[in-house]
Amino acid sequence: MNTTMNPILEDLWRTKDDLAREAGGDVRRLCENTRRWAVAHPHPGPVVKDATELRAWLARQEESELLVIREDPSPYGSQKP
Repeated sequence: MNTTMNPILEDLWRTKDDLAREAGGDVRRLCENTRRWAVAHPHPGPVVKDATELRAWLARQEESELLVIREDPSPYGSQKP
């Protein structure tokens, strides 16, 4: 596969190489650095661990979008002739 055809993969591999270089090629140090970074930069949104959790989260999102409170009644069908 030609890497120049996929800039996302190129960026991913470049980042991986940079992080490995920072850790001196030591996998344990790479993991320690990653853990420290994660503590210093907490993720603001939900974290899902597998596809089942993702599906459940998406279902809750879709359900919450269906529950809309309107200040004024809908103009269509709200008045009887």
